[in-house]
Amino acid sequence: MAARLYVGRATLWRLEQGDPTVSLGTLATAAFILQLHKRLADLASPASDELALSLDEERLPKNIHRPRRR
Repeated sequence: MAARLYVGRATLWRLEQGDPTVSLGTLATAAFILQLHKRLADLASPASDELALSLDEERLPKNIHRPRRR
């Protein structure tokens, strides 16, 4: 697997352990090799982020008024 990722065994081990210092490119390549790239795409999808959507909804104004004419 390390050879397919073009990384050393130590980097692969760190990736498996969840080390946040492993590059995102290495993670994305591993996901593609393991055919998990669709999950990676869904992870970054704004439409599937329920917490962010609910926070955005809370920030909407409660009342909307037309601008006053001068």
